[in-house]
Amino acid sequence: MILEMKNIEKHFDDLEILKGISMGVDSGEVVSIIGPSGSGKSTLLRCATFLETIDGGEILYMGKEAAHTDANGKVVYVHHKELREFRSYYGLVFQQFNLFPHYNVLQNLTDAPIEVQHRSKDEAEETAMELLRKMGIEDKAKAYPYQLSGGQQQRVAIARALAMKPEILFFDEPTSALDPELTGEVLKVIRQLADEKMTMVVVTHEMAFAKAVSNRVIFMAGGVIVEQGDPAQVFDDPKEERTKQFLRVFER
Repeated sequence: MILEMKNIEKHFDDLEILKGISMGVDSGEVVSIIGPSGSGKSTLLRCATFLETIDGGEILYMGKEAAHTDANGKVVYVHHKELREFRSYYGLVFQQFNLFPHYNVLQNLTDAPIEVQHRSKDEAEETAMELLRKMGIEDKAKAYPYQLSGGQQQRVAIARALAMKPEILFFDEPTSALDPELTGEVLKVIRQLADEKMTMVVVTHEMAFAKAVSNRVIFMAGGVIVEQGDPAQVFDDPKEERTKQFLRVFER
């Protein structure tokens, strides 16, 4: 199993955001996380990628423990040097692209492989161009982010995450900042990665996409996993009333 999260708790002051969530992701699996705004979906991703610290539970990558709760109820993370190794296991694609504005597209893709993974410039550039070809934007290698459409920027962001050769890719609502036409461009790329058996966790509001591409769908509400299972079961025959209420909104 690539990722295991056990009994994850997270609160901000008195507000409990995640209430003992457990989930795992196997190699080659595509897991979509759906649910209303404020249900804890993005927070769960931020905890999985160490952008937020957990207040309880365990996080494991590749069977190795990154964080656990000790006998006194205190969460203990591995040393920051070891955490660097854990960070190499995943890539994260944000809603707002987060490209470096002062770097061109090629530099955005090669900076981390060269600086963090100590790959040669030639190797990093060769990998980057291969990924840009795959994304259909190889002609934009020398362009700067401000010269690209939102859909092109998001495809660069996906290529940048892939350039690090991660075991798993996380997407936090990757199309929420895009108009419908550009959304289709990005979903096509994610669908292609799913066909290639890239392991992915996708927080999304695109229900048709989640149903078509996922191996498993997790429905979250109120900081808990209400229901999860095969996409056809969750979307066509949900067991829980809360899931039914949520999906009714998308059927209108």
